[in-house]
Amino acid sequence: MNTAAPPAATGKKPHAVCLPFPAQGHITPMLKLAKILHGRGFDVTFVNTEYNHRRLVRSRGAAAVAGVPGSFRFAAIPDGLPASDADATQDPASISHATKHHCPPHFRRLLAAAAAPVACVVADGLMSFAVDAAAEIGVPCALFWTASACGYMGYRNFRPLIDRGIIPLKEEEQLTNGFMDMEVDWAPGMSKHMRLKDFPSFLRTTDPDDVLMTFQLGEVERAESASAVIVNSFDELERAALDGMRAIIPAVYTIGPLGPVAEQAAGGPLELDAISSSLWREDPTCVAWLDGREKPRPGRWCT
Repeated sequence: MNTAAPPAATGKKPHAVCLPFPAQGHITPMLKLAKILHGRGFDVTFVNTEYNHRRLVRSRGAAAVAGVPGSFRFAAIPDGLPASDADATQDPASISHATKHHCPPHFRRLLAAAAAPVACVVADGLMSFAVDAAAEIGVPCALFWTASACGYMGYRNFRPLIDRGIIPLKEEEQLTNGFMDMEVDWAPGMSKHMRLKDFPSFLRTTDPDDVLMTFQLGEVERAESASAVIVNSFDELERAALDGMRAIIPAVYTIGPLGPVAEQAAGGPLELDAISSSLWREDPTCVAWLDGREKPRPGRWCT
């Protein structure tokens, strides 16, 4: 497979390059967003790691990465990790380190060699190296935070927790001796009822150089350098957290809930509607089993 550059797009449509973090929970929402962009008139190149590209082919067949000729295509870049079990989920610490240190030059080459001019890059919030890569070719880069705004602010508050000497933990016993019940009612963008144990679990380490804690913190802090940050949420649901984000990031846009938005945008080319992001082969036998069950009678629940 040639991974040096995406094929040329046709016409004069703007060309968006979408780069998800290489994990299932990040690929799925990014693919939904890519389909929405395609429906709004963009040509799209969707960039997976070679490892996940192969997994998509194994789970769904070659059609999973066929795209839509001329307007929605898949490309792949290496992640630099050693070969592992074909369908194994890669170790989070290893893949986080690899995306930060190995993927950037390959992504830069892909952008620079693109036959169709790139209009913008949309990268996962954990792939912030794309901001610099986009700047090198003179195009904007939006970072897509696929989880909640509260999750973003949870990671963002790792810094003041470190500055106050609360994390990393001094000893493992703090995980079980009640220390994690500490109230953290001062954290920007968070509930006044937060406890330390309510923050993302990557802070539960005694190692100041813990890969996952430092990686997540570094990525969320780099969001300020992006042209915009897109969040899979909506203001009515997370106003406090979004206000916290907007206090430190110039441009924050909510586009959630992404599922219903993507469904409303469906109805494009059949090839696009058929594209799935599942890295595992699905077992449809349960559907036949459900179809064979007796339909439930109308009832009433009492509590």
